[in-house]
Amino acid sequence: MTDLDTWSRCFAEFTASFAHRFPRVESRRQATSYLRGLLSELERKNGWTLAEMCGEQGPERLQRLLNFYAWDTDGLRDDVRTLVVEALGDPHDGVLILDDTGFLKKGTKSAGVARQYSGTAGRIENCQLGVFLAYAAPQRRALIDRELYLPKAWTQDRDRCRAAGIGDEVAFATKNELGLVMLQRAVQAQIPFGWVTADEAYGQVSRLRMWMEQHGIHHVVAVPKSQTVVAMDLRMPRAHQVIAGLPGLAWERLSCGDGAHGPRVYDWARAEIRPWREPGKGHWLLARRSLTDPADIAYYICFAAEHTTLAELVRVAASRWAVEECFQAAKNETGLDHYQVGGYRAWYRHITLSMAALAFLARLRQAVQKGGQNTPWVCVWSP
Repeated sequence: MTDLDTWSRCFAEFTASFAHRFPRVESRRQATSYLRGLLSELERKNGWTLAEMCGEQGPERLQRLLNFYAWDTDGLRDDVRTLVVEALGDPHDGVLILDDTGFLKKGTKSAGVARQYSGTAGRIENCQLGVFLAYAAPQRRALIDRELYLPKAWTQDRDRCRAAGIGDEVAFATKNELGLVMLQRAVQAQIPFGWVTADEAYGQVSRLRMWMEQHGIHHVVAVPKSQTVVAMDLRMPRAHQVIAGLPGLAWERLSCGDGAHGPRVYDWARAEIRPWREPGKGHWLLARRSLTDPADIAYYICFAAEHTTLAELVRVAASRWAVEECFQAAKNETGLDHYQVGGYRAWYRHITLSMAALAFLARLRQAVQKGGQNTPWVCVWSP
C-alpha cells in the first residue's frame, strides 16, 4: 500500500468519527472535500482554490456547505475536542490556553468586523477577532473551541446583525466572557487537564480567576504590572512593587523551553500572596525577568497546590506560547484565516472545519511519534 493509500484510509477513519453531524449525503461529501482541501498544499485555501482542487467548476457547492446546508456545527466542535483529547489528553500536565487572534478583513459587512486592536497585526486594523481555547500537552497542541467577538457597535445595531445572520438572542459579550464560556464547556465535558493559562488581557479579570478558584482549577495567568494583589501583610500593593521588594536571592535562572533561536532562558521569582486561602492551596505572584533588559518584567498570578514548585509554575507560564504555535499552524497549514465568507454561521463553520483539520494533523503526528502502538490509524503525513 502506498503512502497516499494509507493517508486516504487514515483520513476516511477520521472523518467517519463525526459523519453523523452531517445528516445528508451531500453535506457529508462536501465537508470531506472541504477538509481535504484545507489539508492540501494549496498556498491559498479560499472558495475558488478549494473548488478547483475538488474538481468543481465553481465554489457554489462548498459555499452552500458553509451557508445553507443543515449540519451540527457545535456538535462537530465537540467531536474535535474529543478527538484532540483522545490523542493529547494529560490530566496532570495538560494545559488549557485562552487567547484571541485577528482576521484582517475589508469592508463593514462581515460579522463582527470593526477597527479594533489585532495582536496578529500588532496595531488597530479592520478585522474580526476570534477567541480560542487551545489544549497543550508536552510537545503537542491543538485548538478545541472558538467564539467570534462582536463589538458593541454590532450588538447595538440589530438590523446590521440580522443582515450578517446574527440572531437577536446573541448579546454583547466581552472576550473574557467568551473565554469563560469555553472554559465552562471544557469543564462540563470533563476533559483531563491540570492547568489553565492566559495572557494579561484575560488574567487581569478577577471574575475569571475567582471562577477558576471556586472550581479548584489551577492556573498561571499573566497580569499587568499595575495589578493590585493582597500581600501577606494584608496591604494591597501593585504587582511591580511586590516583586521590586524581593531580595536578589529570590531570583532563579530557568529555561522555559526552546524557541526559534534556542532555549528561552529568563530569571524567575515568586512571592506568596493572599494570606486567606483554602487549606492545601497556594497563591503566588510570579515574575519573569529578561536577561538582557532587567527592566523587562512580566507578571503572573498563580493558584495551585501549596507545594507546587517554581519550575512547575514556569512550565505552565511558558506553555502559553503553544497557542501562538496553534494559530500559526492553523493559518499556514489548515487555512484558518483563508476564508471568504461574511456571515456569522459561515465563520463558525469554516473555523470549526479548520480546527478539525488541525486536530487530524495533531492526531497523525502523535500516532507517528508513538510508532503506532494502540492507535487505530497510523501513517506518514503525505497529503
